[in-house]
Amino acid sequence: MNKVQSILDRKNEILKKAIDVDFLKYKQSEIAFDYEKMMEETGYSIEEAEVIQRSVGVGSTPMLELKNMNRLISQLSAPGFGARLFLKDEACNLSGSFKARRAAISVYHAKKLGYKGVIAATSGNYGAAVAAMCAKLNLKCIIVQECFDSQGIYQPEIIEKARAIEAYGAEVVQCSVGPELFVVFLDLLDTTGYFNASLYSPYGIAGLETLGMECVNDIRRLTGKDPSAIVVTHAGGGNLTASARGALKAGCHCTIIAASVDLHGLHMASDHDFNRKSFTTGHTGFGFPFAIYPDRSDVIYSAARALRYMDRYVLVKQGEVFYITEALAKLEGMERGPAGNTSLAAAFALAQGMKDDEIIVVQESEYTGAGKHYNAQLSFAKNNGIEISMGDPRCEIAGTSIVLPAYPRDIQAQEVDLNLLRLSYLRQQLKMHPNVVFVVEDLIYLAQECNESVEWIQKALVELKGAGYETT
Repeated sequence: MNKVQSILDRKNEILKKAIDVDFLKYKQSEIAFDYEKMMEETGYSIEEAEVIQRSVGVGSTPMLELKNMNRLISQLSAPGFGARLFLKDEACNLSGSFKARRAAISVYHAKKLGYKGVIAATSGNYGAAVAAMCAKLNLKCIIVQECFDSQGIYQPEIIEKARAIEAYGAEVVQCSVGPELFVVFLDLLDTTGYFNASLYSPYGIAGLETLGMECVNDIRRLTGKDPSAIVVTHAGGGNLTASARGALKAGCHCTIIAASVDLHGLHMASDHDFNRKSFTTGHTGFGFPFAIYPDRSDVIYSAARALRYMDRYVLVKQGEVFYITEALAKLEGMERGPAGNTSLAAAFALAQGMKDDEIIVVQESEYTGAGKHYNAQLSFAKNNGIEISMGDPRCEIAGTSIVLPAYPRDIQAQEVDLNLLRLSYLRQQLKMHPNVVFVVEDLIYLAQECNESVEWIQKALVELKGAGYETT
């Protein structure tokens, strides 16, 4: 048996040793597990998370009304329409992104348990956050990145993030696109005995709940009312899951809207496609797979379960995000990283269809730098044969072209049919459990997972399995 297969065969053993959660304790059946009990028993309360974060310079970031952008939205909207946009400026966190909130709790917990170091697998922003927190708490840190193709060509955004990670004193291990990253990650956890600071652990989600709560409380303080919607960039699901949970804990039941960059046609594990995209996160290559199969992550049960919480899901094009990134700088004097502006591009379009007394919160920004800047990204795309033009963004083809909007009104938000994602989620369950007869506990669990009724789940299962199928 070769080393790679040996490591993969011991995956659950390695992951259990590297994180202080007995995930199987929450298993209720072959299908269901008690998600809320897992969060309650293994995470931190939102009050505890706030105290920890404030002690390391994280959280309580500014909430800014985008007044110049709002004037533009008003000009583009019909009378009585044009919701106000507010931006939660998470670039003000230690390490420059909202992921500092996740890292603060995970690294604190590792220190509390006596681990000597921390490991995380990430394209970069979270890696910088973990490295910064480890520097604060005097722990060793290793960040594993997927960053180059078989020709040794690196994504500029990932290299910029690696620079930031190393600046905090952490070690960076860089891998090629494909399965190598997960094997290297498991091997390092096994050989070092370090803590797994997973993006998808209950600790990471608990840390981000403070962001959702702050978004609601900030808007209440500034306007005297609740936001109508919070728009969240969606990739692995942790950002959306935790922000929604935090808003609910603040007593707010506003609309939670997921937003991803549309990279249909590109395969995230493809060596050929790896450098034909301009976004390393916040895109459909992560957003769709993690929505329909959240447990594909580096923990046994992921605490990031976005389909439970999203009320709507919209897509924007790469060119639209680059455009709104430049607009944010030129209209508001805020130069922020393109990936963090995915939700802003979506919100800009959505605001024009909402009433002028409504409020949309864009719940995060991120720092920018040489490799993350949109000029570097567009230059990299052009050097890889991507056609750059101005016109109708709907004509953009991921991996072939990037179309910058000719006018602000050209920015649109394409709606995703959530029922199709729910059905894909159920197909995945049927694929993994082909011979299971779903019992009541399973149906309740699946209804929670899909944010639907038990009756809807039963009907969907019958349609997917065939007319003769029955549940008990």
